[in-house]
Amino acid sequence: MMKNLLLPFLLTAFLFSGLNAQNNSSLDPLTTIEFETTTIDYGEIAKGSDGVRTFTFKNTGNNPLKIYKVYSSCSCDILSKPEDPINPGENGEIKVKYDTNKVGPIVKTITVYVNIEKKLVPLRLKGIVLKSS
Repeated sequence: MMKNLLLPFLLTAFLFSGLNAQNNSSLDPLTTIEFETTTIDYGEIAKGSDGVRTFTFKNTGNNPLKIYKVYSSCSCDILSKPEDPINPGENGEIKVKYDTNKVGPIVKTITVYVNIEKKLVPLRLKGIVLKSS
């Protein structure tokens, strides 16, 4: 009799512990996102120039879009990203700043983790910072 009562209890406890171990990103309903561009080309830019640029996107799905994290692999800062969910049909922005005091080519990637099927979107920065004259 005790075995019959213990088994359902253990199964229920196991299931709930597994659900709690998942992070929120796997529990949120999926949506879709469309960026105006996934590459920002600085072209040839002078050392010390304004390195601020904006990636603009739209939630093209049917569920709220949540940006969990934005990671940078470069000498750039993530200045701003939406903290609240973006409703279907609405736009959002991710603002970045590249350190233009570093002379040379710009070939960098920013990764956006979001509630879409692929889970992430790579964004690229390219160009070249020229020496001061």
